[in-house]
Amino acid sequence: MADTSPKALAVELLAILDRDQERLQRIDDYIHGEHDDPYMPPQADDEYKLLAKRAISNWMPLLIGTPAQALYVDGYRPGTSSSGLPQASSSTSPQWAHWQRSRMDARQAAVYRGALGFGHSFVLTEKTKEGVKSKGLSAKRTAALFEDPANDETPYAALTITVKPKGDVPGKARMFDGRNEYAVTFKAYGDAESVKVGGAKRHGASECPVTRFAASVDLEGRTVGVVEPMIALQNRINQTIFDLLVAQTYTSHEVRYVTGMAPPLQMELLDENGDVTTDPTQAVDSRPRLDGAGNPIPANVNHNARRFLFAEDPDVKFGSLPAGPIGSLIDSVDMSIRHLAAISQTPPHHLLGQIANLSAEALLAAETALSRKITEFQSLFGESWERVFRLAAELEGNDAATDDFTGEVQWRDMESRSLAQAADALGKLADQLGIPKRGLWKRVPGVTQTEYEDWEQMAEEDDSVGQLAAAMTRATPSAPSPFTEEPIAA
Repeated sequence: MADTSPKALAVELLAILDRDQERLQRIDDYIHGEHDDPYMPPQADDEYKLLAKRAISNWMPLLIGTPAQALYVDGYRPGTSSSGLPQASSSTSPQWAHWQRSRMDARQAAVYRGALGFGHSFVLTEKTKEGVKSKGLSAKRTAALFEDPANDETPYAALTITVKPKGDVPGKARMFDGRNEYAVTFKAYGDAESVKVGGAKRHGASECPVTRFAASVDLEGRTVGVVEPMIALQNRINQTIFDLLVAQTYTSHEVRYVTGMAPPLQMELLDENGDVTTDPTQAVDSRPRLDGAGNPIPANVNHNARRFLFAEDPDVKFGSLPAGPIGSLIDSVDMSIRHLAAISQTPPHHLLGQIANLSAEALLAAETALSRKITEFQSLFGESWERVFRLAAELEGNDAATDDFTGEVQWRDMESRSLAQAADALGKLADQLGIPKRGLWKRVPGVTQTEYEDWEQMAEEDDSVGQLAAAMTRATPSAPSPFTEEPIAA
């Protein structure tokens, strides 16, 4: 049976971080533009190296930001109530109060970007002086253990590093299991002997309070983000752009040449005694300046488009070499970016910036693959957020919400549509399909939870005033008209 003591768990979790450190650091480098250098000759000079630095075109932030900017949790609808009816989402519910207390409106983006970049990120839910709050944890500092990493949503242990070891100063970490929290110190990731685990402290939950957010999990439990599979294509783009810069620098300009003429030489002045002088007034002669091997040193010729070349010798010939074509290299860059768009399911016009002469149907078709990918991320991250809400409810003592497995995260509709189009579509749903109008309010583009509740309150007030007016109308007898003629007795 495996050792499940706190120290054994801490050693195993630190070993996981040590194992994944190089891989995650490489991904992090590519996200921040620190890529492998393009291939260049071993004898490359400083100019080549400068061009190699300028050839880096970092597409990775765009691959992460495009789906991340379409992920925004806008509400949480609890499951069925004690009466068996579904509950409406509310900004005053305990679950949403925990969300606002944690400032997750702004911080949720970092959780998604971490999961999309590294393949996974984590959220810690804990009691604080301000109440129960959640915060994101980086995959480079956090590891978790699962009995079945492909299917379990609850880890049986997790560790997050708060201070990395530096020199003789040990690192610090927090470790959580199903009941307790432990303070961990260590001198190195792989040094099991230096790991020390402090006393246990109850964290208040019945399971590990760390939740994994995975962008993609296979049946082996491996997580993959959107960056790592694209590194090879990113290197290809950098190499092609480097070749383009080299060709642009050395062959894209017309080169002039001259034959049959000796180059001008650097001259030094001589005085009447044959000594070298720098005073032109004392110079009586001159001679070519020689290098260390006794060879004349050619003079530097500053030639540009404003200068003319001429020679007295009729045998001297002038000419020019045509510039080399670079169109094929530009086409190669364009092709590589299209491959990147196809494999990453990113619309090509997001990368190439070419949206001219595209119909609405063509734009919709280009966005289809991205919409499907975003829907997949919403289903994966939504389940993780629902576990966070259940943990927060348990830590707050809300027993009913703790066992609520029918709650649902509500994602904001980030699809690009005009308000007129949305209003027309929603009106048809209400009129032709008979869907209640209030049930469509949440689908109005850009509406927030607070605005939705304000609409409900105003609608109820209007209904109350209308019902009161109708009741008063029914209760008040109608007065006879003064123009009504009384019947005349015969």
